[in-house]
Amino acid sequence: MEERRVVVIPGDGIGPEITRATLAVLGALDCGLEYEMAVAGLAAQEAGRGLMPAETVELIGQYGVALKGPLTTPIGRGFTSLNVDLRRRFDLYANLRPAQSYPGTSSCFKNVDILTVRENTEGLYAGVGDKLMEDGERAESIAVITRKGSNRVLRFAYELARRRKRHRVAVVHKANILKATSGLFLDCSREIRQDFAEIETRELIVDNACMQLVLDPDQFDIIVTTNLFGDIISDICAGLIGGLGMAPGANIGDEAAIFEAVHGSAPDIAGKGIANPSALILAAAMMLDHLHLADEATRVRSAVRGAIESHDRCTPDLGGSGSTQDFAQAIIDHLS
Repeated sequence: MEERRVVVIPGDGIGPEITRATLAVLGALDCGLEYEMAVAGLAAQEAGRGLMPAETVELIGQYGVALKGPLTTPIGRGFTSLNVDLRRRFDLYANLRPAQSYPGTSSCFKNVDILTVRENTEGLYAGVGDKLMEDGERAESIAVITRKGSNRVLRFAYELARRRKRHRVAVVHKANILKATSGLFLDCSREIRQDFAEIETRELIVDNACMQLVLDPDQFDIIVTTNLFGDIISDICAGLIGGLGMAPGANIGDEAAIFEAVHGSAPDIAGKGIANPSALILAAAMMLDHLHLADEATRVRSAVRGAIESHDRCTPDLGGSGSTQDFAQAIIDHLS
């Protein structure tokens, strides 16, 4: 069996608990994964190694694949988002956020299956030139959109649609107002789509896209958009399926990929053993796809679905009374 080595960053708050649960599920697959444990965030800072230790960065660069729990960036000026920092360091230009309904969760919609592809390194969210003037009366941030950045994430989205046999791509923008930045992204999409004639393309202004999502999510298949819009839209999609506890994410570049639970570190419930590990387990399934272990990824998703649908040892947020590890064991039992 081929050995595949993965860097694992447990993270802060509930991170270590949901990471243990996820590694238990992966271990039950017996698919040849080996782990390099690393630290970042408050756990690293408290150990005197800084928020993002150089050795952690080196490990990700060496192995090219990481599974990451939630990281806490200290509040206050002078601290850059650790997630943004990792995306910049490894040029992880495509953020992939699937939102898929799981029977048994408390959600308003039952058949959601949307993939949001978010440009991950440019735009307002990247914080370029973000500053407060000395008098405290004016703040500025610069939205930088490039043809290169737009083209590569758009091509990623269309190739994903072709590969997964999805037939609709919605390009979300604000080119009616942001004529230069959103306009460039929209122009790039019109060029790229010429290479994917079999895929239906729809253009939506971002405010209308958000309204349409909550009115009728079935009309969406793949959404591709810029950084800040994608951050907002992907959380709306998570709300359609029951919340961030069911929302995995992947940050993908040409040389590295980091898979994560997109929710926060939830310090209020850390150590209580009640955190839902589904988001990180589903992120691990995305990682398995990336490692060309598609059958194992399908088994994990099916096991999560089976455990939730049958209310088998679910955590409190899923309507049960099970612990994090109880629920992980339920998922393991459903693997067979």
